Amino acid sequence: MFDFGNMFKTEGPDVVYTWTIPVFAAIIFIEMAYSHFNKEKIYETKDVATNVLFALLNYGLDIIMKGFSLFVMMFFYQHRLFDWQEGIWYWIAVFLAQDFAYYVHHYVDHHSRVFWAVHITHHNSDYFNISTGFRSPVFQPLYRYLFFSPLAFMGFHPWHILVAYSSIQIYGTFVHTQSIKSMGFLEYILVTPSHHRVHHACNIKYLDRNMGMGLIIWDKIFGTFEKEDPEVPVKYGVYPKIKSKDPATMLFYEWRRIGKDIRQPGISFTTRIKYLFYSPGWRHDGTGKTVKQYQKEYKERMKKDTVTPVAKQEISESEYQYSDK
Repeated sequence: MFDFGNMFKTEGPDVVYTWTIPVFAAIIFIEMAYSHFNKEKIYETKDVATNVLFALLNYGLDIIMKGFSLFVMMFFYQHRLFDWQEGIWYWIAVFLAQDFAYYVHHYVDHHSRVFWAVHITHHNSDYFNISTGFRSPVFQPLYRYLFFSPLAFMGFHPWHILVAYSSIQIYGTFVHTQSIKSMGFLEYILVTPSHHRVHHACNIKYLDRNMGMGLIIWDKIFGTFEKEDPEVPVKYGVYPKIKSKDPATMLFYEWRRIGKDIRQPGISFTTRIKYLFYSPGWRHDGTGKTVKQYQKEYKERMKKDTVTPVAKQEISESEYQYSDK
């Protein structure tokens, strides 16, 4: 039987995942049936298989890294600035702090190319359904704990941080769906399916928006919020489109592009480092465009053109997507 009290002990993350797996399996089956009978085609067999594969690879690496991750976080905890008394306010603080830490983590994933090379696997599917929530950034366990260590330094116990993380991730998996159009007043508080559809879109208007996983307030505070616009239908995936659907190609796609860029002849060591850590799309010769540059052009064209539904959709089409530089 499920013992709620165990959630707040060292085995907490494992308890959360163990008891939610069958729930997810059932919900995915229901959504697949819904998609089939309504002919919405939001599932594809090979895509689901890739989602499962990436989830298993991520989980395996997470197990390997678990001891080292906890060692690093415990180091910071042993040198913590504050001692907290456990109670309801402590746990509220843990979840709020963890949700914010994830927002920062997610923001970096989208704005620094080496982190994007890891995170892109979560975005490079042309489908969006609950199984997409399992399409994990495989190599993320190698560095994820670095974003959570400041919480341990503030006095939150590493196991409690991981419980909050796993719980928020469980909720975050549920919002990968097209079946729920709106959650009413919760749209103002939580990250909802509508918000997360925007996040997974490759339309210029929607790029690098809605980075939160639990609460949407961080996006509203830091200016990364974007509401789903019915006049700009969401297009899923990444640009340029990955031609091969082979899992290995999708897993190492951006790494190969980075390798090609840093091996360019005649560029300095500093420039090679910039290709690793600057925003995706940046190029030393000015021929590339970052998301901010694309969105600036998008806004300028929106001001010039008559803002009709047709105009909005035309501006969002392929001419304003990433070019394959």
